[in-house]
Amino acid sequence: MANRPDEGTTVRVQMPAPAMASCEVVIRTGALRELGMLAAGSVPAAQYAVLAPRTVASLYGGLVMDSLEQAGLSARLLQFEDGEEHKTRQTWARLTDQLLAYGYGRDSCIIALGGGVAGDVAGFVAATYMRGLPVIQVPTSLLAMVDASVGGKTGVDTEAGKNLVGAFHAPSLVVADPGVLRTLPGTELRAGLAEAVKHGAILDVEYFGWINEHAVALQSADSALLEHLVRRSVELKAGIVEEDPFEAGRRAILNFGHTVGHALERQSGYRLLHGYAVALGMIAEATAGEQVGVTEKGTTTDLRAVLRRCGLPVTADAGDVDGLLSAMRLDKKARGGMPRLALLQRVGSCAAAGDHEWTHPVPDSVLAASISTLATGAQAV
Repeated sequence: MANRPDEGTTVRVQMPAPAMASCEVVIRTGALRELGMLAAGSVPAAQYAVLAPRTVASLYGGLVMDSLEQAGLSARLLQFEDGEEHKTRQTWARLTDQLLAYGYGRDSCIIALGGGVAGDVAGFVAATYMRGLPVIQVPTSLLAMVDASVGGKTGVDTEAGKNLVGAFHAPSLVVADPGVLRTLPGTELRAGLAEAVKHGAILDVEYFGWINEHAVALQSADSALLEHLVRRSVELKAGIVEEDPFEAGRRAILNFGHTVGHALERQSGYRLLHGYAVALGMIAEATAGEQVGVTEKGTTTDLRAVLRRCGLPVTADAGDVDGLLSAMRLDKKARGGMPRLALLQRVGSCAAAGDHEWTHPVPDSVLAASISTLATGAQAV
């Protein structure tokens, strides 16, 4: 199990054999400079390929390559275009072709440097190249630190929706340096807070309250607070991933807010930040939960208040609601063409839907009404 908060800045995620190997999540300001030493100690390889989007490469590529060189490791930096719109099979193909051209073999290791997009793309490259290479996740966004880098989900987007082509491929090591968040734009920082709010909403009411209490300071990139935020979110997610590594049961609760959120992202042409979409998705899905009698009344109001304090959107023009419903029917949790949602019971707890079942069918009429309330912030009736 994940270690307790007082055991320092390393969380161990222990996966049940033979599913995936365990890994350490190192959370420490300044850890990026130690990457070479950490990689050599945890994931020895003949050569390393650092895969990073261009903006991240310009900010941290030199530091990472210097750290690897100082540790005596052979490494090469491979760059790709920024943005969710480049999280595609075409990007995956270009990167794998480059690895082949440079002669990377099965004794190599992939280092995913960047935010959630980098983690997904590089992780998918690692999962598929030579039928699987070890991957080190080095998240540089808050969203990736608290959520995307832990758990082993990798993949790319298609015209039909997000992450519909991918694989489970757990990292061998995660190195999260909250110090790099000082260069993160405020919008990106707030986007990461959305996933942390989600962790509190589904698993830990005290953590939910802590985020509410420190919301303003967290947005100013206070390093000590962010380090605690990352550690607690990783601990919470690790506990779920250890229990259910392949999302066969309770791990589905980590998708709270994501069924509606992914549809909103797709409708925006991925201009809407993932964290912002999830914030709106959580409000819509909590509203739907209240309407079907699964979620306690007033939960949506509490959730909306914390998200607002974190600087996240709580209202939006939902646009083409019918189009959103169509997109949700392609969601990986849909069954028989009907969307299924992870629903809260109350803040800090999700509602089970039966033995080993954690998603609930929600009628289109309820979903449509709940999404429409995003325009005004009112409750569905």
